[in-house]
Amino acid sequence: MSGVQQIEISDADSEQRLDRWFKRRFPALSHGRLEKLLRTGQVRLDGKRAKASDRVEAGQVVRVPPLDLPAAVDAEPRQERAANPAQQRQAENWAKQLQRSVLFKDDDVLVIDKPAGLAVQGGTGLSTSVDALLDELRFGAKERPRLVHRLDRDTSGVLVLARNAKAAKNLAEAFRHKETRKIYWAVVVGVPKLHSGRIDAPLQKGVGEDKGKGKGGSKSRERVHIDEEGKRAVTEFALVEKAGRNAAWLALMPVTGRTHQLRAHCVVLGTPILGDGKYAGSAAFVSRDSLPKQLHLHARQLTIPHPTKKGVIDVTAPLPEHMKKTWAFLGFSSKPAHDPFAALDF
Repeated sequence: MSGVQQIEISDADSEQRLDRWFKRRFPALSHGRLEKLLRTGQVRLDGKRAKASDRVEAGQVVRVPPLDLPAAVDAEPRQERAANPAQQRQAENWAKQLQRSVLFKDDDVLVIDKPAGLAVQGGTGLSTSVDALLDELRFGAKERPRLVHRLDRDTSGVLVLARNAKAAKNLAEAFRHKETRKIYWAVVVGVPKLHSGRIDAPLQKGVGEDKGKGKGGSKSRERVHIDEEGKRAVTEFALVEKAGRNAAWLALMPVTGRTHQLRAHCVVLGTPILGDGKYAGSAAFVSRDSLPKQLHLHARQLTIPHPTKKGVIDVTAPLPEHMKKTWAFLGFSSKPAHDPFAALDF
């Protein structure tokens, strides 16, 4: 492909990251090369410099420099293919699991219970993701559903998808304007000194030591750290139950939505999430022979205004199997005696 292109964002492509838009239209363009084009100002959004994380809006125009790649594809992307038969079978198994995980569905919204271990979006070293399997979640609709928010790969629970462009725009705005109520359940190592409170600690992305990779750790760009120069991050927390002094069940309500916010804030609280070796190393594990070693963080409940009708969508996801085992081992009850955040006014 030669020559500069000026491509207008369609309604169907609205509210997605710019790098995801490029990946779908120009699948042969590597992420590294795209980042270089962005850094040098060759890619522009409405005439201005842009970042990979910028979200595009319908009607905006993307300047695409000469790429010398196969022609752009206007049709919806096909599901990504696994690299080998074993990975393909795994992708098919994930697809079947997602189809069985529907918590809510109407003409505009699809809510699923994302399993732990499945990334929401693809990346280096990942054979598949929710994003790659969206065609399997059409359920007869003409359009493939759209992602409107994210969960960490190892976090399970409520994940909301939009089934059309209008719903995607309105749901994204609800998340952006903090019109949602998100409650996470976590098992943490130790017991916080306060039974409830607010963690207000700014977070900065960057290269950090991955404590889960043995002595000395390794460098990982996915880690965040407390930094006064970072973005403000706020989390409400409440102690639901405790198992002696070794572990506790916390309810967490993120007021902001930073990457790995709950994981980093639980470390700040002095009680890292059970299984979170990435942020706490060996301090994130107790009774190693008795408890699952997976991350114990679950997106339990989400309340969000319906994108096209009056009223709200209120969805709850059951605990995943590894957390059920831990609940039984620690003797936690099946549900809180009351809403731990009932007194808060949002």
